[in-house]
Amino acid sequence: MALELAWGRIRRAGLRLLRPGYVAYMQQRRRGSCPDCPHDVVDYRDLKYYRNVCGYEFGEEDGYTRPGWLPLAPLGHAEILVAGLIAVAVIGLSLVGWQWWHWPDWLAVSLSIVAALGWCQTLYFFRDPERDIPQEPGVLVSPADGRVTHVEIVNDAGFPEGRALRISIFLSIFDVHINRSPCAGRVVARRYFPGRFGNALRESVVGENEQFWTDILETETGQLVRIKQIAGAIARRIVCWLRAEEMVQRGQRIGLIKFGSRTDLLVPADGTWEPCVQVGQRVYGGSSIVFRRRQP
Repeated sequence: MALELAWGRIRRAGLRLLRPGYVAYMQQRRRGSCPDCPHDVVDYRDLKYYRNVCGYEFGEEDGYTRPGWLPLAPLGHAEILVAGLIAVAVIGLSLVGWQWWHWPDWLAVSLSIVAALGWCQTLYFFRDPERDIPQEPGVLVSPADGRVTHVEIVNDAGFPEGRALRISIFLSIFDVHINRSPCAGRVVARRYFPGRFGNALRESVVGENEQFWTDILETETGQLVRIKQIAGAIARRIVCWLRAEEMVQRGQRIGLIKFGSRTDLLVPADGTWEPCVQVGQRVYGGSSIVFRRRQP
């Protein structure tokens, strides 16, 4: 995060110095209000840091929430670039070592292969494929790709009678890490909890790890649906760009967790919803149905 913010300051300084006309144009296009705004927002790219707490917006602000002509998450471009530069440096060092320092062939080749695979894995991690979103009424879709680790009733004071039905999904470094809204509805609360970065497979991470909660009032029933983005042992960055009172659609991209994590989906345990998945099953964000509303 510190690296991204530093790059943002450099980019804005460069724009103000070299492209003042563009800066003035974007300020004219900026909409909304943010009284006494502490955020330095030149164009829509700056909103990726501040959108969920800033009142400004641009017509093209979706530029960082969905992929362009390449199916890659824009919020991973910095990591892809850094990983690519590291790979080029390692491969270059291997060639120099092999040519001038007489490194053995196996060492130069091994280092080059590891560097190339590391960059390819970064590309693979930040892929963001389109999904077919189920349109049938009375269902909730998975908020993430991964493997279901828990389907159970848990204690949660935010739900009726202090009980919630929870589905937990573990995301490995090989899964798509884009999070999606399980339903259409209105964002009513967002909460951030600092914490540790333990193994996301352990049950203790629910109360110990860094996490971000998003509460949505589901349109069809008016009930609370809660998404918990939970950091893991490798994850160090949780992103959720939703604003309070914003309307979302089923399957809409809402954020991502960078490098391995867990996503929980909680609904009232009052018999309204029945799970459609079981422990060990693989699910896909936005397309796999995980809850279905019981017929009255």
